[in-house]
Amino acid sequence: MAVASTVPRRILGIALRRFRTRAGKTMREAADVIGQSEQSVRRIEQGTVSTPTGKVANLCELYAVPAQTRQALLGLAKETKSTAACWWHSYADVVPAWFELYVALEATACRLRCFDPLLVNGLLQGDAYMAEAIRAIEPELSEEDVDARAELRRSRQRLLARFPDPLRLEVIIAEAVLLAELPEGVMRAQLWHLLQASELPHVQVRVLPLSAGLHQAAVAGPFTMLDFPAEDGGVAASTVYGESLTGAIYLDASSEIAAYDGVWAALAAASLSKTESIELISRRMKELNDRESGPDRG
Repeated sequence: MAVASTVPRRILGIALRRFRTRAGKTMREAADVIGQSEQSVRRIEQGTVSTPTGKVANLCELYAVPAQTRQALLGLAKETKSTAACWWHSYADVVPAWFELYVALEATACRLRCFDPLLVNGLLQGDAYMAEAIRAIEPELSEEDVDARAELRRSRQRLLARFPDPLRLEVIIAEAVLLAELPEGVMRAQLWHLLQASELPHVQVRVLPLSAGLHQAAVAGPFTMLDFPAEDGGVAASTVYGESLTGAIYLDASSEIAAYDGVWAALAAASLSKTESIELISRRMKELNDRESGPDRG
């Protein structure tokens, strides 16, 4: 029997809980509207059960959810009944691009493990690097749109300062990322930003050196593993997120999580320690500083 992905249920629950809170409605009021118990509403908001579209529509009415967002939530409700073991979200599909699915998941996670072979992770990007990265990926964007994308990314970074439980972030970044040639001052400022982030006790930045050669993640590409807090105070099942130009895939089958756990372990074993990584980043920053401010430049 196929096991459905938990991702649409989890995202729908997050959204419904936020709209209920914003509307000032209690679980009792929500339960009365859908004709179920408060415990049922709690399960819906925790993403542990699928929810019929009719009940979602009733809750949207109670919470005065805007029409555009309501359609996205109804689309998610249909997806909660999918029997696929993973969930592919296409930006042209029933759930539109403006509905920030990954951002909703990230905001409720307690721990992220990220492998970045091509870019500095978005949660660790400084302003100048961030703008360069956004323009490189979407060169057709106007400056206004670039600023909007950057503001969203900066708002996500506030998770690292969340009180009292900041997001735990573990990043493995390929050394090649640190060697990219960017406009003067951009990479130097980014390296300084990485060093500052590394001082946070809940942030770990490690570098996969060029000397590591070929590795198990060569096929996996960039990925993020999200861990979520469980009701009993532990950690719920993880979700793996991967992104492409046209959509994103979410994996949460136990066999898939085990495979990515193995890849992460192999990457961690091949990477420099946190101390060695800081030393490498510091050396690279000094090289850039000497080159960009040396007496014989130009």
